[in-house]
Amino acid sequence: MMDHKLVTTNIQLDGYRVVKNLGVVRGIIVRSRSLFGNIGAGFQILFGGNISLYSELCEQTRRDAYELMIRHAEEINANAILAFRYDATEIAAGVTEVLAYGTAAVVEKI
Repeated sequence: MMDHKLVTTNIQLDGYRVVKNLGVVRGIIVRSRSLFGNIGAGFQILFGGNISLYSELCEQTRRDAYELMIRHAEEINANAILAFRYDATEIAAGVTEVLAYGTAAVVEKI
C-alpha cells in the first residue's frame, strides 16, 4: 500500500531519488448534484456564506479521484507520485468530471 506521504505536488521528493519513472497515473470521477442537494444548497445560497452541501460533495469527489489515482499507481508497482494535480471540467449542466493525476515513480531513500 502506498504511503500517502510519498504523493507530492513537487517534481521530486526530498530525501529520495527516482529509480524509475512509470508514467502518468490518473483517477477520474464524474459526479452530478442530486435534486435534493440542489434544493438544500439553494436554501444555503439564500443566506450566503459557505455552501456546505456543495463543499462536502466537492471534497468527497476529490478524495475519490485521489484514491483512484493511488490505486492506479499501485497497480503498476509505483511507490510514489510526483507532480500531483487536480483538474475539473463541467461536462454538462450539473455534471462535473474531477481528475487527479501525477507521475508514478519508484523511489528509494537516499
